Amino acid sequence: MRTSQYKRTTTETDICLSLNLDGSGQSHIATGCGFLDHMLILFTRHGNFDLELQCTGDNYIDDHHTAEDIGICLGTAFAEALGEMRGIQRYGHIILPMDEALILCAADFSGRSFLAFDLQLTRPKVGTFDTELVEEFFLAFVRKSGLTLHIQQLAGRNTHHIIEGTFKAFARTMAQAIQIDQARPDQIPSTKGALL
Repeated sequence: MRTSQYKRTTTETDICLSLNLDGSGQSHIATGCGFLDHMLILFTRHGNFDLELQCTGDNYIDDHHTAEDIGICLGTAFAEALGEMRGIQRYGHIILPMDEALILCAADFSGRSFLAFDLQLTRPKVGTFDTELVEEFFLAFVRKSGLTLHIQQLAGRNTHHIIEGTFKAFARTMAQAIQIDQARPDQIPSTKGALL
């Protein structure tokens, strides 16, 4: 079972999560931020990951610490659940439509953390959520997971659709990248023999 249980407590957030990479898209998520809950539920459903996540954060200030620290914890949990990444496909990609929005997402579990993030988010908020925190979430995730991630908006006007399309594309890309390669289930997909 590719699973992880992770807990992180700081003066800004208290986060506890349980992740199963080989799940069925079930989730129980409470971050204190409704829009972020919505995005993480989409992520688990479209990636077929099971995720239980509870966060108590300083949302009375804003959602910055919550979004960033959840990215830290989720990235750490993915890395822990994947271990030495033996047998995974390693790469994933998709071009995903969400109404008028069109999002390209490509990932490589290379062990080298990198984010190329190109979304044109014209609204500063969706509900009470600061849209600049989408990039903060993904930055934190890649730093802790060892992921190279490219996210590019190819079309779109509605900020909600653009962000939702991004999380769905990320889910499908991750599901593809971590899928076990049945032809090489015991091999680490690198000529170096390691992805750490």
